[in-house]
Amino acid sequence: MAVETAATDLVLYALSCGLIEETDLNWAYNRVLECIGAPGPLEVFSELDGPSADFEQPLYELVEAGVANGMVEDTLGGRDRLAMRIMGVLTPRPSEVASIFWALYEEEGPKAATDYLYQLSCDVDYVRVSAIAKNLGWNAETPWGALEITINKSKPEKDPRDIAAAGKAAVGEKYPACQLCVQNEGYAGRGAAHAMGEHPARQNLRIVPIQLNDERWGLQYSPYAYFTEHCIAMSVEHRPMHIDRSAFTCLLDFVDLFPHYFIGSNADLPIVGGSILSHDHFQGGFHEFPMMRAEKVASFNMAGFPHIEGFVVKWPLSVLQLESTDREELLEAACHVLDAWRAWSDESVGVYAFTGETPHNTITPICRKLGDRYVMALALRCNITSDENPLGVFHPHADKWHVKKENIGLIEVMGMAILPPRLEAEMEAGRLSQEEIGRVFGAVLEDAGVFKWDDAGRAAQMRFVGSL
Repeated sequence: MAVETAATDLVLYALSCGLIEETDLNWAYNRVLECIGAPGPLEVFSELDGPSADFEQPLYELVEAGVANGMVEDTLGGRDRLAMRIMGVLTPRPSEVASIFWALYEEEGPKAATDYLYQLSCDVDYVRVSAIAKNLGWNAETPWGALEITINKSKPEKDPRDIAAAGKAAVGEKYPACQLCVQNEGYAGRGAAHAMGEHPARQNLRIVPIQLNDERWGLQYSPYAYFTEHCIAMSVEHRPMHIDRSAFTCLLDFVDLFPHYFIGSNADLPIVGGSILSHDHFQGGFHEFPMMRAEKVASFNMAGFPHIEGFVVKWPLSVLQLESTDREELLEAACHVLDAWRAWSDESVGVYAFTGETPHNTITPICRKLGDRYVMALALRCNITSDENPLGVFHPHADKWHVKKENIGLIEVMGMAILPPRLEAEMEAGRLSQEEIGRVFGAVLEDAGVFKWDDAGRAAQMRFVGSL
């Protein structure tokens, strides 16, 4: 495919998606040529019904031309940065995106607004739809119901040349400070040899400003989504994760803004937290996880909270669910549970709130809104370690590392396994079956539960519930 043909096809694709207007055609065409270092020739757009259904092949051709012209280094990382530069040219400005988003929100409701932002993020290849489609996924029947198993193949592998360049690079102060900072919007990215280290390009990222707990936050979608409309809300301030009254308030504000989405947070301590503890953020989306369908096996009340219904959820992790139509009382009740859990120790089941001054207990919260009813699920977490389990007593134990060794974060707490690509080869070689992987993941979640589903664990959990 000739460069001018590829550029024409990509620009017509952008027109068909509403990313640009017909009067933008020549401008967009020339901007694409500029990205790849091509001088022309200029296409005359006399026919506007040409190829426009897809962007992947023309984008590939343009990137290869840009590499041949020396616009980026000949690596996977270089190609990705050039692709995002090209798509960024065709992406509407942040102010325009925000204006359309909030106009739709006011005129048609929150779902119309998020539908627009999500579709835009897919159209400009920020959400890597074709890459995500490579992931493997199935449901696995377990004693806890059907768990969702995914083998993550969508994130690109590291190019050995990028790895080598990173090893030679000096370490400098980083900008943006992390991949969740709002300063990523429009950022050109940098290669592995850069003094600040490798960072992905984000010219096609659009973040809609929102307010949570009277603070400025941003809403975007995950480029390598694990579930339907996997969104991220992040503070505009680069500050550490924290689970407290402020975090619970943000979760409640979010479901008031977007009642069709759930929202949750990773825990704020190592081992039981997620992969990024350095930036305050939440994850949500339009998905019903296995935990949300779990049976409520016991109910409880809390003194001083007459409008709160409390439930013990039948789930491998230890989950208490609070429900109410009274938002403020639910907030107070969630804070009460958190405060009580942070101070709770029970040696009979290996739970220790502190080692010296080091805290071990925290919560992974998940919030939904069902009609006018708020639902706050609180997964109790403890990151204590031992000689037998140096990576964590309530972390995947060593006999399950062949399937899962990493932290059990928010998504997996809710019953979706995010497993490494190496397992595909294990399955193909017959060393692991889908059924075995599902069984092990269920057992991994059991490892993460602070109160086991045996007599001792049930008694310990009800002692804690009784203390509330």
